[in-house]
Amino acid sequence: MIDYEEELKKFEPCKDVNDAEGAIYDRELTDILDVLQDMIRENKNNKRTR
Repeated sequence: MIDYEEELKKFEPCKDVNDAEGAIYDRELTDILDVLQDMIRENKNNKRTR
């Protein structure tokens, strides 16, 4: 049988994953919500200028 509690005690996260995770979270990334908000803002501005 596998002793899951014992295996979890031995667990060490991969350093590459930690490094990548830090690099990802430190960056300002544009997500779909940002894109949609920009599109709505542009659409409102275009309606005002017509």
